[in-house]
Amino acid sequence: MTELATQTITGDTRMRDLLVAYPGAQRALFARYHIGGCQSCAFSPDETLTELCARNENIPVDEVIDHIRQSHESDAKILLSPSELHELLTGAEPPRLVDIRTREEFEAVHIEGALLFSQDLLNEIFAGWPKESPIVVYDHTGNRALDAAAFLLGHGYSNVQCLQGGIDAYSRDADTSLPRYKIEIES
Repeated sequence: MTELATQTITGDTRMRDLLVAYPGAQRALFARYHIGGCQSCAFSPDETLTELCARNENIPVDEVIDHIRQSHESDAKILLSPSELHELLTGAEPPRLVDIRTREEFEAVHIEGALLFSQDLLNEIFAGWPKESPIVVYDHTGNRALDAAAFLLGHGYSNVQCLQGGIDAYSRDADTSLPRYKIEIES
């Protein structure tokens, strides 16, 4: 398995930096403390972890840091490197691929055999996919796919993994025939 890169977290760490270094931190904060999952409990990218804890019932900063690290270690266990996925896809029993990007991104480029995530696909997964069947979830850069993989794991699917770095890393490191792209964000 591949591991996520880590950096030191302190009370002075800004939330923007925390979420870059620990992509699952927002999910972890929301799951345990109901912080950052909706508009009423949102946080500012410039807010420090100490400030966030202070305005949320003075949660001990060290407790929050420990929780984020433990969640991060759990996330690392489900990561699959681009080369590991490529090897699985050329094997006798390839995993099912679930692409959680937009329809436009999917239509522009996708890994062969991938299914575009939709409500209909989710209904199909819940209605008929065996809970132990291998599933690999991917997005563009790997940031949101961890949340989708955690969702499926939380619903009892025991063999779910996430493509580290998303299709961008896969097209760079494992299958260079797939075109790479960047998302332009309007300001």
